[in-house]
Amino acid sequence: MAIIQNKLFHDIRRKTGRAIGDFDLIEDGDRILIGISGGKDSYTLLHILDALRRKAPVQYELVAVNVDSGFPGFRKQVLEEHLKSRGFDYRMKSTNCYEIIEAKRRPGSSYCSFCARLRRGVLYGMADELGCNKIALGHHLDDFIETLLLNQFYVGTLGAMSPKLAADNGRHVVIRPLVYVEESEIIRFTRENGFPVICCACPVCGQVDQKRQRMKQLIRELSGENPHLKKSLLGALGNVHPRHLMDKNLRDFSAI
Repeated sequence: MAIIQNKLFHDIRRKTGRAIGDFDLIEDGDRILIGISGGKDSYTLLHILDALRRKAPVQYELVAVNVDSGFPGFRKQVLEEHLKSRGFDYRMKSTNCYEIIEAKRRPGSSYCSFCARLRRGVLYGMADELGCNKIALGHHLDDFIETLLLNQFYVGTLGAMSPKLAADNGRHVVIRPLVYVEESEIIRFTRENGFPVICCACPVCGQVDQKRQRMKQLIRELSGENPHLKKSLLGALGNVHPRHLMDKNLRDFSAI
């Protein structure tokens, strides 16, 4: 079944294309691994990048990779059937991440953060194996600004995510092409196209992240006063004034 090419589709495709141009996310000859979990964000990323690829002025390849962490009940066959029926190049990678998490996670530490680090390592390994120079992740506009606020309120750092980031291993570049796309648009796009969203089946799947939900609520409340709030917060990430910050690594206080 083809993607519904309505106004929503064109809006998301346009915003994704703008992000790619603004941050030089995709270049001629790139072979891009797309981390696909079976969630709404990664489905949207895969289909939009595929749509852009068909008319792009540069040539690039896509490989969808799912990391099965080994949680009992994960319905990977649903995801695989979708990828296969749509003709995507894909790989389903089985791992023992669940066993590692159960054995190594410190009491009280974040289940999701530990799992994400393990899965990211698997994606790097798969990128090497598949000859991919870039890894695309499905973080959207709301993820960026919520992370910005979470870091300020709970961590004491001024930072969020980057649309384009060189991996620590020096071999890959992580890109986030949905940076201009709001979560509400992704939800609608997923519903309209009937993507078979599945849960990772981990022990905390479906549980609410209270801190992130508080940030969502705060943004909703303030957006009632300022409808451009999200764009303003996102814009702030690209409009940094080091002279007006307190990081000693960014300025010479002795010169004041």
